[in-house]
Amino acid sequence: MTKQIHAGIAVGQVSEGYKLEHGYVIPKEWKVVHFNECFHRLTQKNTENNQNVLTISAQQGLISQLDYYNTLYASEDKTGYFLLQKGDFAYNKSYSADYAYGAIKQLEKYDKGIVSPLYICFSANEGTNTDFYRQYFEAGMFNREIYKVAQEGARNHGLLNVSTPEFFSAALVFPPVEEQKKIAEILEQCDKVIALKQKCIDEEKRKKHGIVKRIFSSDAHKGWEEEPLGSICTFINGRAYKQDELLKVGKYPVLRVGNLFTKGEWYYSDLELAEDKYIDSGDLIYAWSASFGPQIWTGDKVIYHYHIWKVIPHARIDKNYLHQYFMYDVGLLAKEQQGGTMSHITKEAMEKRICRFPSLTQQKEIAQLLSMVDQKMELLQSELDEWEMKKKALMQLLLTGIVRVKP
Repeated sequence: MTKQIHAGIAVGQVSEGYKLEHGYVIPKEWKVVHFNECFHRLTQKNTENNQNVLTISAQQGLISQLDYYNTLYASEDKTGYFLLQKGDFAYNKSYSADYAYGAIKQLEKYDKGIVSPLYICFSANEGTNTDFYRQYFEAGMFNREIYKVAQEGARNHGLLNVSTPEFFSAALVFPPVEEQKKIAEILEQCDKVIALKQKCIDEEKRKKHGIVKRIFSSDAHKGWEEEPLGSICTFINGRAYKQDELLKVGKYPVLRVGNLFTKGEWYYSDLELAEDKYIDSGDLIYAWSASFGPQIWTGDKVIYHYHIWKVIPHARIDKNYLHQYFMYDVGLLAKEQQGGTMSHITKEAMEKRICRFPSLTQQKEIAQLLSMVDQKMELLQSELDEWEMKKKALMQLLLTGIVRVKP
């Protein structure tokens, strides 16, 4: 692999070995073509009554609605849906936080499937390297073309106004065929490593699930006590804030549920409150509204929002054991709710839930065992995150021609 980096456009100039074509700075050996030179539209309707309704997932690509949602969100009459064969592509005009310009995915998991007629479906022309363009679309390289033509639909909120003719007349960067092949091979090797790391994480999760089930749900444990959570720990609500009390800067960060699960925007406060309205590193907390679950807080001192409890275990309960028990119980809570989803749980209801626990010494041993499994998963997740970052960096370098490869 040889490296050639361009400095971009400066007073109409590009770096040696590169050219400016249709707004793209690309190597001189590359060209820009129209989308319809590489792909053609698919319009075959579902005349064979295929029932495998597909949806686009950011992480899983084109996946069966039954596999993804465990239910179907489709009309009873599916004859108007488009039929896809394995290897075909579909563009979903719906935008989201992960895909601001919609998403293009290739059908890889099934031999056939059907998609909503709102999707733009297409297949490769002869000689088009679909492995290369799958990576190209996933890297968001086509987004600038969607941006040129897309406006939010006036009638269909959440959909981008991208007409089929505009889509197929959009520009595609086209490297030499052999270079496309080599770029795809390099990125697919990254995909294999990422898939292997994810498989290891999933396996560790299955192992922990089995261990946790044996520990917390088994009736074989003699001498274990069973008591309501309200008798073995104290749940303390955070503070409810008025909008004008949430500042852009201030003495204390205000921890909200969104900061725990989506890393949303932080607010601050200068208020001096009672000590139980703060959490510090090492405290056990529990989000109970919209998103659910316990955490051992590892950050600095913060004020916490009303939708979070600080949990104070009583003397006979180990904090780390209670944390692990809460993680087990979250799954039970979800199953108890209609449809398996939750919006919130009251403190009164939480205090009435029964907890099983052994002696304090055994609690600590169990917590240490499960913590070791968690640490292994965290290490694997860190390795996965690193590989995903490496792949993103490679995509930006290889798919733009900043870094060249020798076929």
